[in-house]
Amino acid sequence: MKHFLGINWSIRFTRDNAMFWIRFFGAILVPVLAYLGVNFEDVTSWLFLWTLVVAFFSNPYLVFLTIINIIIMIPDPTTKGFSDSIRAQHYVKPGGK
Repeated sequence: MKHFLGINWSIRFTRDNAMFWIRFFGAILVPVLAYLGVNFEDVTSWLFLWTLVVAFFSNPYLVFLTIINIIIMIPDPTTKGFSDSIRAQHYVKPGGK
């Protein structure tokens, strides 16, 4: 599974890859908050957060849009196609280390 679809998933999902996680959570949060008309500062309680989660999953359009956002951010923009470069597939740590 490490190189499924030619992508080095172990590098993408490592906790050391902060940029991936920022982009990943942004791909989820931005469409949800924008579509529902909510700002970050409006989320002031766990009940309100749960209400947003329920509203998200009860809206097929929003779920589909979020899945598309996540798929779009996965490919390495420096390579042609969907897979990582041969060099990136052999990385042990993000950044080629």
